[in-house]
Amino acid sequence: MSLKKDKQKVLGEVFDDERIAGFLVGEAPEGRNRDYYLLERAYRGMKSENFATFIQLFLAHGGDINARNAEGQTFLARIAEHRQSNDYAEVLRSAGAEV
Repeated sequence: MSLKKDKQKVLGEVFDDERIAGFLVGEAPEGRNRDYYLLERAYRGMKSENFATFIQLFLAHGGDINARNAEGQTFLARIAEHRQSNDYAEVLRSAGAEV
């Protein structure tokens, strides 16, 4: 498929500091911990290097790195179950997250 001259193929979303900070905005669905929700949303939407920047901003805004889900798991404990979460888990551990 060819692209029109005025169209460019987008290979990846650009995450500048403003875009990353946008992940701090929003409310969790009813019954969910807001900090846990924000961590999960950032994890799902960012590469690990952007996630590291998000975590710094998250903590600077008073976020709870050890927020728990409805099952009582911290976010670090939850992603430890994922095969490709090592970089994200290391970011969380470096920021003081607990399992």
